[in-house]
Amino acid sequence: MEFDLNTNKEVIALLGAGSMGTAIVKRIGAGKLIFLGDISEDNLESRAKELRYEGYIVETQVVDAMDKSSVEAFARRASELGTLKHFINTAGASPNQASPEHIINLDLVATAETIDVFADYIAEGGSGLIISSQTGYMMNLPPEVENEIAMAPTDELKNIDFIKNDAMVNSGAAYIVAKRANHLRVRTAAATTWGDRRARINTISPGIIVTPLAYDEFEAAGEGYQEMINSSPARRVGTPEEIARAAEFLLSDQSSFITGIDLLIDGGVIAAINSGRYSLQVE
Repeated sequence: MEFDLNTNKEVIALLGAGSMGTAIVKRIGAGKLIFLGDISEDNLESRAKELRYEGYIVETQVVDAMDKSSVEAFARRASELGTLKHFINTAGASPNQASPEHIINLDLVATAETIDVFADYIAEGGSGLIISSQTGYMMNLPPEVENEIAMAPTDELKNIDFIKNDAMVNSGAAYIVAKRANHLRVRTAAATTWGDRRARINTISPGIIVTPLAYDEFEAAGEGYQEMINSSPARRVGTPEEIARAAEFLLSDQSSFITGIDLLIDGGVIAAINSGRYSLQVE
């Protein structure tokens, strides 16, 4: 059966087909073509089946987010499927899943490359969203370092002294720096490559959001996460649906005057840190 006979559908490209990304595309995907990219073919099949059973039109492609040519093939195919209206990137690895080098390669450099690549394919009036993390607010980088991270050519990011030395101390530090870099790279892209396309791009920094993947973190560092929950004003964890609601707004035309910003959605964890209610230990 053909469930949608309309042609020239707008396309949503999602890189990283996890729980949070799926929640986002469900909110904005009706009547559009959802193009899923992920390194796991099994995960792609599972997510595509879930979405199709709910009436969405879905295409998939295996993508290695750390292989620029793979990302370019994904972006090119997305633009061939229709008008590329939205790009969402949720791909990443957490501190207890990966080495410092892997986190820098995936969460920092590869994310910066996706921002560059999709700037060449996003449609005029389109919008992008990078899912970052509350950890991007957990370290105050020197202004000159922030400027260097924001403005360096992507292929030179790993050569920045601060990245090579300070960020590689441990996986926690690497993750914090990578997520702060997400904010900085998006801010720059909004004014340059994406702005030149008359398109917008923003980031969202979730706090403790419960997903199947998050349980790996809870099992490895549950005490620290519990302390964050206890000290936060919200006194609870968040859900993918709560992130999806905010994402829907930032990706929609209702936010057409918003670009280059990060939206922190953390239940007040960073406020607790800044007020001294919670003392952060980066390990």
